[in-house]
Amino acid sequence: MIVDGRLARGERTRTAVLDAAVSLASASGLDGLSLGHLADSLGVSKSGLFAHWRSKEALQLATIDRAVAQWQERIIAPALHTPRGVRRIRALHEARIDFYAAQVLPGGCFFATTEFEFNARPGAVRDRLTEVFAAWTTFLERLVREAVDLGELPRDVDAALLAYEIDAAGIAAAMRSRLLDPETTYRHARLGVLGRLRALCPDLTLLPEGPS
Repeated sequence: MIVDGRLARGERTRTAVLDAAVSLASASGLDGLSLGHLADSLGVSKSGLFAHWRSKEALQLATIDRAVAQWQERIIAPALHTPRGVRRIRALHEARIDFYAAQVLPGGCFFATTEFEFNARPGAVRDRLTEVFAAWTTFLERLVREAVDLGELPRDVDAALLAYEIDAAGIAAAMRSRLLDPETTYRHARLGVLGRLRALCPDLTLLPEGPS
């Protein structure tokens, strides 16, 4: 199969631009994104970017999709290498906190920033964010149910509630680490979820006593 070099370069350029957009939006929000702003930050022409996105909304939606892909690559994929059950749930949360602690994005978390930015603003961007958050919640609940099926969590555990608690710890870590001591914030986020899982899991050999 012969790959058109121009198409490959175009795709690499598009991905690089969207990575920059995710980074900028994590700190300034999606509303602050513009082709002119991106062009200036990357040192490229605005006209070249316009060939990829014809409107600000199109750029915002593409940025959300790139942030989702980044989340899958850096957080979800590593966790899926861990055995199903409570170990996978913890691995997912740990990967999320590791992502924040590594300061991959200047604003800490793209999704925490945009959730607060668009939660009361109707439109295509909010609708797409709603889909993303719903898919993430469904994924967390699925991991909890897998742990229940494996006997690693009690049958009567409320999967939706536990998923909510785990996600809330992640959101709190993302937001508070920007204002308070990040090491303490991340440690509390790790300990909170670990303690919750240890309180529910009948086999404590599956989980460490403290954060790694």
